[in-house]
Amino acid sequence: MADIIQLLPDHVANQIAAGEVVQRPASVVKELLENAIDAGADTIKLIIKDGGKALIQVVDNGKGMSHTDARLSFERHATSKIKSAEDLFSLNTKGFRGEALASIAAIAHVELHTKTEDDEVGTQLKIEGSKIVSQEIAVRPKGTSLCVKNLFFNIPARRNFLKSNQVEFRHITDEFHRVALAHPSIQFNFYNNGSEIFNLPSSNYRQRIVNIFGTKTNEKLVPAEEETQVVKISGFITKPEYSKKSRGEQFFFVNNRFIKSPYLHHAVVSAFEGLIKSENHPGYFLYLDVDPATIDINIHPTKTEIKFDDEHTLYALLRSTIKHALGQFNVVPSIDFEQDPNLDTPYAYQKKSAEQPKVVVDSGFNPFATDKDKPVSKPGNGGGSSSYNYEKSSAKGWENLYVGIESKVGKESDFSSVSFESEVITGSIFDEQREPIDSVATTFQLRRKYIVTTIKSGMIVIDQSRAHQRVLYESFLKNITVKEAVSQQLLFPLQLSFSKADVLIISEIKESLQTLGFAFDKIEDEHVEISGVPLLVPESEVGMVLDQLISDYQMDVETDSFSQSDIVSKTLSKTLAVKTGEQLDSESQLALVNNLFACKEFKVSPFNKPIYITITGDDIDKKFL
Repeated sequence: MADIIQLLPDHVANQIAAGEVVQRPASVVKELLENAIDAGADTIKLIIKDGGKALIQVVDNGKGMSHTDARLSFERHATSKIKSAEDLFSLNTKGFRGEALASIAAIAHVELHTKTEDDEVGTQLKIEGSKIVSQEIAVRPKGTSLCVKNLFFNIPARRNFLKSNQVEFRHITDEFHRVALAHPSIQFNFYNNGSEIFNLPSSNYRQRIVNIFGTKTNEKLVPAEEETQVVKISGFITKPEYSKKSRGEQFFFVNNRFIKSPYLHHAVVSAFEGLIKSENHPGYFLYLDVDPATIDINIHPTKTEIKFDDEHTLYALLRSTIKHALGQFNVVPSIDFEQDPNLDTPYAYQKKSAEQPKVVVDSGFNPFATDKDKPVSKPGNGGGSSSYNYEKSSAKGWENLYVGIESKVGKESDFSSVSFESEVITGSIFDEQREPIDSVATTFQLRRKYIVTTIKSGMIVIDQSRAHQRVLYESFLKNITVKEAVSQQLLFPLQLSFSKADVLIISEIKESLQTLGFAFDKIEDEHVEISGVPLLVPESEVGMVLDQLISDYQMDVETDSFSQSDIVSKTLSKTLAVKTGEQLDSESQLALVNNLFACKEFKVSPFNKPIYITITGDDIDKKFL
């Protein structure tokens, strides 16, 4: 039998490795930023075009590479981070496997400019699909500049799986946040399509968090610190009242490396138990320093998952640290240095009790008295009826208000001509597939969650929350399509604060929100000013609605006009719908049932969950057999 096993060519092996390392443009950003940090740079620039599909460029002022190192850096398993297997258990760098640049060069056009401090000139290297096109001498400052253009140009199937530019840009932004938060001492600049998104100067951990997520974040943070022989924990957690219904600002860093750990996340959630609602999620920025020999970071291609030697001890320490931080936050009062001292109670009046105000009323006042009947006030008189001198000019004419009314009283002919407006019937609410509800049937609420009503063949049990979601969803979707929504103007505009990334999302979906009734006066930097809201949205819930909307919009979906309308409608219907546990009167129950079966799709909610079940008479009869 002939031999059938053969070695793969290098360019094929690189493309296979690229499938593990490079999943989307954000993966390239992560690898290039980590390489710049390992090079000892203190200033890093990230430049993006078209969501990273057209260009990803990282410029740093690190130590750079020599002529030979520049060439070797694109070979597989070529690295300066480790030399033996034992080095894997004492890693203090980001990258170590030597596959990143080789994988990136296999699926993109790469251009490298680098120079060390000792060399007089640098190196320029161009690679296209693992093939070196040119290598020349170049004049440039110390450091490295790496351009990645036309990602997946030779793998069109992978390129077709990429999302829209907006979605890919948000993934890049998330990756940028993870790297920038882990290294506050490094200055970062982020540019997208020629505009500056972030300019983060060198600072401490707290200031870096505030620079990324907005100035309002500063008042939300509670410091959490603990140092033991096993781990050193530092960072911040958000106050319980600022918890969100979506998972947003949740970051774990182990030895300045971002990780994902459901086990440690559970420790944080359990520490918040009883302080936040079960459906809410706390925010945290936690930095863990452990011995590199006690962790294994080589268990996942993207190195975002870590294996700990003693997870149970780490769980207990993290949970107790957060509980201690929350306890200190609740005990120690907050000091407001910006409080106006003029509003404080003066020291001389602090121990005085409040005095009940006295009202003096003239008991002898008669508005119909003439000048002759009025008592003459005497000088020096005290209070009393004689101390007031009221004068009414004329009371004539009030009789004319009732002229002609007596002649109409008792005439039934006037009431017989009264006509009532009737609604125009556009068609039957129920078609042949919809079982009509008995017009005289009553509804009742079961466990403040279900609405039960009778139909011809038995009865139906309706989930009130899902039913209301369907009704609101179709209503919002119709308003967006027809663009005839009514806006409720606010007496005083709402001033809301968001992070820069969230403001960009609001700008993207601004048009869809305006068709629903939102009116924006100003959208800039970290502030949004709203002067009008839809009729169904309470003013106090506008911030919560927009937070939920931003969270849902960050999911991996296409951002064309239809999906924008769908996301906005789903979010608003989920946020504003009747919740489980709310009491509904009989009129509201019947109206909800009628509105549900007037919808185009009445069987499932906007999130494809069943709205009601039917219990026939035969099902009930079988229970008595």
